[in-house]
Amino acid sequence: MTSFVHVDQPTVHPGVRRAEVLFGQIQAARAGANGARPLIALLIVALLIVAIAAAVLVVTDVLVSNWSEGGLLAVWTVFCVAAIALFAVFAGSVRKTGMAGLWRAASERRAAARADARFLETAKNDPRVMQELQAAVWRQQSEGAVPAAEAAKIDAVARANSSRYY
Repeated sequence: MTSFVHVDQPTVHPGVRRAEVLFGQIQAARAGANGARPLIALLIVALLIVAIAAAVLVVTDVLVSNWSEGGLLAVWTVFCVAAIALFAVFAGSVRKTGMAGLWRAASERRAAARADARFLETAKNDPRVMQELQAAVWRQQSEGAVPAAEAAKIDAVARANSSRYY
């Protein structure tokens, strides 16, 4: 007795699929670059503060390099107290401008994006999770909470992964 076995092979190479995911992540990172402007401004302000503090340190060192040890200790103590007071003043202004809140919100957005990417990758590899995701997107689309383009993206990912053989 003769039997034939038919094995479905994937139509797309796994390396190509990984490359497509990588290119999609790069495009998403480029699209989200506008959200990084407050962080860049915060970095520039921090660098300016560090540069000013370094300049003050150099000037103070030049001024007190010729003094005796007792005077040197007193001047460095006064300088350290002044520096701590200066940082305390800037900490209050940073808190008032909400830069800490901006930093926290940006980190929460990045964490949510990473979690969504991990969930979508899991959904690509597990048809049951993909069906649940599709059902949730369709439900939200019927309520008007999700645009049709987002639902079409999920459907396209589901169709692309439906040819897998497990």
